[in-house]
Amino acid sequence: MSARRPLALAATGLALVLTLAACGSGDHSAMTSGGASTAVVAGEGRTADISFAQLMIPHHEQAIEMADLALAQASSPEVKKLAEDIKAAQDPEIAQMKGWLSAWGAPEQMEGATASDGSMDHSGMDMGGMSMAGMMSAEDMQKLMDASGADFDRMWLQMMIAHHQGAVAMANQVLAASDDPEVKKLAEAVVAGQTAEITTMQKLLAS
Repeated sequence: MSARRPLALAATGLALVLTLAACGSGDHSAMTSGGASTAVVAGEGRTADISFAQLMIPHHEQAIEMADLALAQASSPEVKKLAEDIKAAQDPEIAQMKGWLSAWGAPEQMEGATASDGSMDHSGMDMGGMSMAGMMSAEDMQKLMDASGADFDRMWLQMMIAHHQGAVAMANQVLAASDDPEVKKLAEAVVAGQTAEITTMQKLLAS
């Protein structure tokens, strides 16, 4: 099933950016008299930070889209509670990462991350030469929207496990490359929180 696509490709994709980042120069952020950052020339760590935020924002946004579906369609109270928890955790993380990108003078979207109609291109999962781990395709999302009852619950859990595994892989990649304590703190929260939710979802599937 496409929802269980191997994470190795995705991890390789993110590692590519982290490898390319090694070719960057130092961080030359300029500060105005008001203390605001006016420009960012990314070094190794900052390039990884920017790539992580640009990729994790749409990744989180899709998780929230899936959570909204669960709140509307799930039959299991446990699935609905998980959906609420996912929204509560990831909404503020999206806002935080958007704030970082603005402060760093970087765009929210990586070049090549949009389809011809201007929408986010999730189906190909190719983000400017990188891959996002665990993203659902348009076909996956349509199958989920068309499901109901216990079938929906099972499909949602399977897809969200794969989605969370992808986020954990991406967070571990940036932890190995970032020098920013705030980026590291968020990445650690993603690893801890989503790993715990994966365990919960696996138990629900087994039951």
